[in-house]
Amino acid sequence: MEPEIMVTSVVDALVEDLRHKVLSGELAPGTPLTELEVATRYDVARASARAAIDRLTGEKVLVRANYRTARVIALGPEDVRDIYRTRARLESSVLRELARTRHVPEEAREANAQLTALWAERSPGRVAPDMRFHTSLVDAAGSERTSAVYRSLAFETRLCMARLQVNPQLDPDANIAEHARILDLIAAGDADGAAAMLEEHLARARELLAASLGGEAGPEANRPSSALPPAS
Repeated sequence: MEPEIMVTSVVDALVEDLRHKVLSGELAPGTPLTELEVATRYDVARASARAAIDRLTGEKVLVRANYRTARVIALGPEDVRDIYRTRARLESSVLRELARTRHVPEEAREANAQLTALWAERSPGRVAPDMRFHTSLVDAAGSERTSAVYRSLAFETRLCMARLQVNPQLDPDANIAEHARILDLIAAGDADGAAAMLEEHLARARELLAASLGGEAGPEANRPSSALPPAS
């Protein structure tokens, strides 16, 4: 059993490091990754490299067409729009359920508080609490299958968030205020309001991302946030 545990730990470490390199941009979109290259770079067996590449392909960190060399995923404007519209459909349904029972998960509040602190300090690592905010809401619905479907978008969502949070057009005050407003509307039992706030929140992010990837931004990108006081 010991050799198997060792191999598994090596694969986990490879997956974690390669995933981090993709999120940080160190491995650029479209970069090919072969078993030999990974094995040589990390001084591991090719079997471990192959297992890591297979795992990352399953997570959509890498893509492989027609059994060719795996490459780092490259998202275009329409990919981003599809990801965010899919998220909106799933999350909107969940928010309506939560609002009916006025159930606000404490983890969502904690995640937004952490995100607020990180923005105030201009610290890195903002993707994790942002992702946790949204994931905790979905998980609060108590449906394993809904959570599993949402997590199938996890890496692509994190990749989008990583790009969005270095976008100079992103207003962190609006981002945080919209999160807080969603939670307030759930607590008030306002299902339509919570769903509408989510749609505004995701639509702005969607169009800012699409523009940063060479697309033409929709009007949502520059629409003032309804969660903030009107500009004087």
